[in-house]
Amino acid sequence: LDSKDLAAFDLSKEKSPMRERYGMNSFGQGCLLARRLTEAGIRYVEVVSSGWDMHNNLKSEMEDLSPSFDQAYATLISDLEERGMLDSTLVVMATEFGRKSEYNGNGRGHYPICFSSVLAGGGIKRGFVYGASDERGAQPDKPVTFGDFHATIGRAAGLSLEKPAHSSSGRPFQVGGSKAKPITELFA
Repeated sequence: LDSKDLAAFDLSKEKSPMRERYGMNSFGQGCLLARRLTEAGIRYVEVVSSGWDMHNNLKSEMEDLSPSFDQAYATLISDLEERGMLDSTLVVMATEFGRKSEYNGNGRGHYPICFSSVLAGGGIKRGFVYGASDERGAQPDKPVTFGDFHATIGRAAGLSLEKPAHSSSGRPFQVGGSKAKPITELFA
């Protein structure tokens, strides 16, 4: 129990104002834990925000989920910046698909063609927007493949994109795939 890695999990070591700044909910405390794990030297941390698969009751569901997500995400970015960790820490906010641009009065269906992701810190330009959707939010002007997105993350993490890495089972793979190219315009 003396491990600094295990100690990072003890959120009671944080002062109440900091815990409240992140939000006293599972996502907020998960983001705080992510910062603590990063400070302890853990290289890859994932925080999950569940409940976004909204096909109905979109307005009320968004009103319930968005404030706590926005609070925790913004606090994580500003906390990393205040601690001098943002430039060396990449924060990825992503999903596996978007929503149809047409609102049916109650919700929106799945739409894998056009959606947003956010990369912050880790050598990414601040305030930079890459690409846009058309006026309906249906088609991107600069489509990014999943492989290119993963290669961009890999480059920010300092991983080799040219030579294969190996999984824990020894299987060789290339970050993003053999044809993936990082989006170099994103880097400062």
